Amino acid sequence: MSTHPKVPGEPVNTGTALLETATAAIQGFGPVNKIHQHLCAFHFYAHDMTRQVEAHHFCGHQNEEMRQCLIYDSPDPDARLIGLEYIVSENLFLTLPDEEKRMWHSHEYEVKSGVLFLPGVPGPIQRQDLEKVCKTYGKVFHFWQVDKGDNLPLGPPQLMMALTRDGQLYDHLARDVEKRYKVSFEKERESRASMEGPELGIHPMANGGGTGLKTVLRETDCKPPIRSSHRVFV
Repeated sequence: MSTHPKVPGEPVNTGTALLETATAAIQGFGPVNKIHQHLCAFHFYAHDMTRQVEAHHFCGHQNEEMRQCLIYDSPDPDARLIGLEYIVSENLFLTLPDEEKRMWHSHEYEVKSGVLFLPGVPGPIQRQDLEKVCKTYGKVFHFWQVDKGDNLPLGPPQLMMALTRDGQLYDHLARDVEKRYKVSFEKERESRASMEGPELGIHPMANGGGTGLKTVLRETDCKPPIRSSHRVFV
């Protein structure tokens, strides 16, 4: 199954390209322009660890304790936008209700194992940010199941999780990414051994609380809008 399915539809024509050029010169793109970094990692479906996806995060900070990321299936110009991730500090994570905590995953293993990295960024510069990421938690949904070969985003969004221990990531996925980006996860692991995760340790309710979670769409009665009564002021 292809992880980069061809999207159906006619190629962008000259008129559309000219229109985009014109609007780009006139409009502002404040939220997108805040994106300041590219992180590469892997996600798996929260209900099925056998379905693993390469995930390219393009992130911007809301503040020192929260960043938000657009997730694509590659860093190429024609990459598919497949999901979103919110990343928060340990401090903010601890304010969440326990049931909510289950939908968030820890980043300590991803960072310390070397499988989360900033493509093309020298090690010392990476380290400054990864020491922070190592202590954080993330909540991510994928909208496009590219691992199934879907050529459009089908079905409900699915909660995703991150790697938490050795032996989970498929070897062929790891080797492929290492080759394309000229990185060594093992060397990165060695250089990051002294990094520390959350101060209080990984919360037991994080990472699904140790169980699988699946997003399910259910039919329900749709509540009609509340009719406002007319008021007469005298």
